[in-house]
Amino acid sequence: MPINEPEKVKIIQDRIFMKKVCRNCGALNPIRATKCRRCHSRNLRPKKKELPTKKA
Repeated sequence: MPINEPEKVKIIQDRIFMKKVCRNCGALNPIRATKCRRCHSRNLRPKKKELPTKKA
């Protein structure tokens, strides 16, 4: 069931992609985080902004 309304698509994309990922433990953190919530490391990266594609 695809979502066609642009407002809802924007909300969904913000909820899914606007996060940071810890490079040590893989935990998801808020976009404004400076330290990991789980392991307290400062080694964070932004989450990738593309949906993974299926391999044929």
